[in-house]
Amino acid sequence: MASPALIRDQFRALYGREATAVASAPGRVNLIGEHTDYNDGFVLPMAIDRRTWVAVAPRSDERVFASSSQFPDRQEVLFRHGAHAGTRPWNEYIAGVVWAMQSSVGAVRGFDAHVVSDVPVGAGLSSSAALELAVACALSAMHGARWDARAMAMLGQRAENEYVGVRCGIMDQMAAAASRAGSVMLLDCRSLHATYAPLPPGLGVVVMDTGVRRALSASEYNDRRDACERATHTIAETWPAVRALRDVAPDMFAQVHTRMDPLVERRARHVIGEMQRPSAMTHAFAAGDVRAAGALLDDSHASLRDLYEVSSSHLDIVCEEARLHPACYGARLTGAGFGGCAIAFVDATRVDDFIASVQPRYEGRTYKKSSFFAALPSAGAHMEPQ
Repeated sequence: MASPALIRDQFRALYGREATAVASAPGRVNLIGEHTDYNDGFVLPMAIDRRTWVAVAPRSDERVFASSSQFPDRQEVLFRHGAHAGTRPWNEYIAGVVWAMQSSVGAVRGFDAHVVSDVPVGAGLSSSAALELAVACALSAMHGARWDARAMAMLGQRAENEYVGVRCGIMDQMAAAASRAGSVMLLDCRSLHATYAPLPPGLGVVVMDTGVRRALSASEYNDRRDACERATHTIAETWPAVRALRDVAPDMFAQVHTRMDPLVERRARHVIGEMQRPSAMTHAFAAGDVRAAGALLDDSHASLRDLYEVSSSHLDIVCEEARLHPACYGARLTGAGFGGCAIAFVDATRVDDFIASVQPRYEGRTYKKSSFFAALPSAGAHMEPQ
């Protein structure tokens, strides 16, 4: 299990000196509101109790070196903005944050960094945003800068959009930066206004890692974003005030959807329907109606599978098996899709039984090693004490 003490020990062994700052940021599950963030919509993420830690110490030159528990050899971080060829090695996210900080908040001095993480990579749990915000937090402390969660979330998004080349929305970075322990976050991705609420008593959230690493490429992700922009353009021909699919009511869509390419129409139909689900889920949570919350998960998965077409056979199977368990209220894929994780809402008193029953059934059908765990709402990025 990773810890601040472990990362300090590893930094000392690798670099021969003490780290001057250690920061961490969480992974996240998005409870509902999938592919709505880059459409200026609403999302309901929950930071999880799996984190990425970054230890740093300044150098006397302008060079940047990084290592990690997975890649312990120190590597110089090279800055090749615009020359990524789709590979995206892990230290490119560090380079992107440094680039964004230099262009947004001023010069960043050279430093050594070491990364330790227990957020699964490529599983749809936002390991990249956890790394981005942990680096941003550590560098802010190293430079004596005030931590501004919202500003740093936007900086992390800029690093991923403009440097790494993935046109993600703001949800992952906001969840990593601004989550609160014990709460889920209802986020308006246009205004970045966030409200917080606890999970209903007795509701457990189980993360079901299918063991299949996400196969949604940057180009496929960007293609879906392009489809949403095309739909928005078509709708704006009739309603010029429409800036994004967030502005489109179902009755508006019904009047113009036949003018769209069928593929674009399906993508927009998912987003416009999904846009309503985060607020519906918060109302279900407030009422303690866990069955209504679970039904929203099921509806979201069907829409992602049939309209947005980002599910996979493994994600469908794990959700099918989850719903067969009597303690399960609903299940859906979480994250961008095409592999990675699904989540299930489960009676909190029966989580262990749920995992013991559903995980072997999933593995028996797919012959794939998986990982299931209960997730607890965690805090966003912060400095770790000395």
